[in-house]
Amino acid sequence: MEYKTNVMRALDKLKIKYNHYSYADTDAVSGVEVAAVLGQNPDRVFKTLVTVGKSKQIYVFMIPVAEELDLKKAAHSVNEKSVELLKSKDLLHTVGYIHGGCSPIGMKKSFPTTIHISAQSFETIIFSAGKIGYQIELSLDELRKVIKFNLADIIA
Repeated sequence: MEYKTNVMRALDKLKIKYNHYSYADTDAVSGVEVAAVLGQNPDRVFKTLVTVGKSKQIYVFMIPVAEELDLKKAAHSVNEKSVELLKSKDLLHTVGYIHGGCSPIGMKKSFPTTIHISAQSFETIIFSAGKIGYQIELSLDELRKVIKFNLADIIA
């Protein structure tokens, strides 16, 4: 695959090795379908969710594709009274990505990011490369070189 997303270019610039996958030529839409098309364990494929806290602060959460974000646990993990998912129409303006193509890497600003604790049981995790149809695979150690994040139990 010669196509490079901004996320891949950012990783290249930092000389961080990653694997990349494309499902652009499939009709996979949901994260579970993407995991199936890529032949990957859905527990290792993460979706990136953008939320807004009661304080109006933006928070990013990454959870396995088959799971649901527990808004109470998520809020608790970032010391907020409550958080709710950012509306799809506000994503591009707020973080620079569209629904289905959100990556924790390369957002307009650095937002507090929390990854579900299960990520640490895998050598690498797979998540959006910042464009629908493209995924990257990185270890948490490599990801930590690019963004700051915490680990917490944030799924229902």
